[in-house]
Amino acid sequence: MDREEINFTLLRILDKNPEFTQRDLSKEMGVSLGKVNYCIKKLVEKGWVKANNFRNNKDKRSYKYLLTPKGIEEKSKLTISFLYQKMEEYEILKNEINKLREDSNKLQS
Repeated sequence: MDREEINFTLLRILDKNPEFTQRDLSKEMGVSLGKVNYCIKKLVEKGWVKANNFRNNKDKRSYKYLLTPKGIEEKSKLTISFLYQKMEEYEILKNEINKLREDSNKLQS
């Protein structure tokens, strides 16, 4: 995953699951805990995510990650970007599948 994809994935997951721990995020995304920690810090620095301690939690290391208005805007931009990227990939795969079908039909004839 490149940086933009990691940011998009983090914003998407945190939007739905703000109570996820960094360990949860690491498992969900299939990346190291250190990478998640680094990326979360960068998202906080950019002002896209706000990290709040759970006030009543015994484990004071627990945070709730909330997307800021800037983070919501960035998530929207990244969503559109990835949608176009995936549509292009889909068209390429669709064309490749059609070519393989044609080749297969030729071999069976």
